[in-house]
Amino acid sequence: MTEIAVQVLHPEAQIPASQLPGDAGADLALVESLTLRPGARGLGRTGLAVELPSGTMGLVMPRSGLALRLGVTVLNAPGLIDAGYRGEIRVLLINFGESTVELLPGDRVAQLVVVPYVGVDYLVRDALSETERGVGGFGHTGHH
Repeated sequence: MTEIAVQVLHPEAQIPASQLPGDAGADLALVESLTLRPGARGLGRTGLAVELPSGTMGLVMPRSGLALRLGVTVLNAPGLIDAGYRGEIRVLLINFGESTVELLPGDRVAQLVVVPYVGVDYLVRDALSETERGVGGFGHTGHH
């Protein structure tokens, strides 16, 4: 298990927690109410900042139950938290449902998944190596 430092920025903040042992995501909860009319988006505050280890990133993912029950999901899913970011985690939510939704402090609205990534340098080349796929994309292997 990797330990991650968490800074509590609001007295109502809940430390991210997985619901079951072995779950990849840790729930993120709101510290302030947020009202979302149908089609509206809003920025939810978690009251937390994290110190992610170098070589990792945090992905802010939707919670399937919230999407199913209320039609509310993370708009820019997944939201990306870089390891060097030390500000408050905020969650960009959108209401795809037909009714106004009132989210309350303590409501779990997203999940944080911490994953490693490969750092890269982009090198300009006149040509790329040949592959079987080549330049085929957007369903080129599908049937008509």
